[in-house]
Amino acid sequence: MIIVAGHLLVDRHARAGYLDGCRAVVEQARAAEGCLDFAISPDLLDDGRINVYERWRDADSLHAFRGSGPSDEQSGEIASADVREFDTDAGRPAGG
Repeated sequence: MIIVAGHLLVDRHARAGYLDGCRAVVEQARAAEGCLDFAISPDLLDDGRINVYERWRDADSLHAFRGSGPSDEQSGEIASADVREFDTDAGRPAGG
């Protein structure tokens, strides 16, 4: 299983528009082969932060979906990003 997690920083006044622009990407990801979960959401404490969480069955599924990444327009709105990919063979329910 592959987990992609981290955050993006955008102008706090542009965050809502950025998130609205991601709606179609979330829909496409969740419908993609091998996607187990996909979320892009506003941070509750930082008005300029967007949290990213993805869970994929395997690296091939992730990379088939990912393609070239965000559009040039979206990339231009990102001030900085710290999003990382984690490869895990193990997982268990939280608390267990």
